[in-house]
Amino acid sequence: MKTITIFSGKGGTGKTTVTSCLAVMLSREKKIAVADCDVDAPNLGLSLGLKERDYSSFVKIRASEKAELIKEKCTGCKKCLNICSFNAIKWNEKQNIPVFDKLLCEGCGTCKIVCPENAIKLKKIENATISVGKAYGFGIVSGQLKMGESGSGRIVMEVKRKAMEIARKENAELILVDSAAGIGCPVIASINGSDYIIAVTEPTPSALSDLKRGLKIVNHFGIPCGIVINKYDLNKEFINKIEKFAKKNKIQILGKIPYNKGFVEALINLKPAVVYNKRFETFFKGISEKLKTKGIFLVFIMQTKIM
Repeated sequence: MKTITIFSGKGGTGKTTVTSCLAVMLSREKKIAVADCDVDAPNLGLSLGLKERDYSSFVKIRASEKAELIKEKCTGCKKCLNICSFNAIKWNEKQNIPVFDKLLCEGCGTCKIVCPENAIKLKKIENATISVGKAYGFGIVSGQLKMGESGSGRIVMEVKRKAMEIARKENAELILVDSAAGIGCPVIASINGSDYIIAVTEPTPSALSDLKRGLKIVNHFGIPCGIVINKYDLNKEFINKIEKFAKKNKIQILGKIPYNKGFVEALINLKPAVVYNKRFETFFKGISEKLKTKGIFLVFIMQTKIM
């Protein structure tokens, strides 16, 4: 079983659209499972036509911790008061005890360590929901972080673990992971353990800059990758810069997708673009064929260092 993660340093490049289209195309010849690991704002299910009522199961996840006081043990020494890096501890002068702000607390455990009376414990809290659904014949796992909670990287790992479980039950050959944008914890958790990375970008300076930053993470894990340039015809002159960067770092351009209002219409109608308009299949068929010719489903060739 192989895992391909689709990511983009910059948001809005079309990463989820690429994921949904590739999922539909690849599922026609392979058994696959899909994981939406953008747990702060999961939209892959919507792009595949799934609404909340279409998910078959919802599991509450406790993948984060918050500090909690054991009042009977506290002596009011105040050693915990100024140790918190997140300013999550205030002091109740009347009761002479610390008060923990649940929204600011990151569950790092520093206060617990410095407390000489062991009067602080870390308590698991419910911080996300993992949903399981099905569309176009393959399983979809989606994670959603509760508002104001932390631990997105941990939730991503839980989503991937659930997707792996479903893939094994269905004898799937491939898991597609739709990552969050950026270079933060959920992106690192999405990329880690992948066999191949598809980096989606667009011909703008900000997209190329963010792509370079994101690929440093990919390089850190030593994962081979390819680039898909979306909306390439909006700035044909800038394409040369992306191609020079790819050539310099020996990264294959897997495909170029033109700008077309049909992609927006597909999202409005909650359908993958390749289902909404059959003509779009050509672009994604070319990408999947290049994945095969590079041996993505067989042998993976390691990349050179990204400059």
